[in-house]
Amino acid sequence: MKFKAILHVAEEGGYWAEVPALPGCVTQGDTKEELELNLREAIEGWLAAGQEELRSTKDQQILELAI
Repeated sequence: MKFKAILHVAEEGGYWAEVPALPGCVTQGDTKEELELNLREAIEGWLAAGQEELRSTKDQQILELAI
């Protein structure tokens, strides 16, 4: 999967980023390299948290699609 992130320069120094496709997925780092590592971790965490919420029930089923 590929995600686009918007990188911002933080007023207090360093950087922060947000992933528009994943509401609430934000992170920060002192350098762009640190930000990228933190961003990967934030995206993985966001996706893992979403998986825990998805459960099939009697009235609904989960359909997984690869795009």
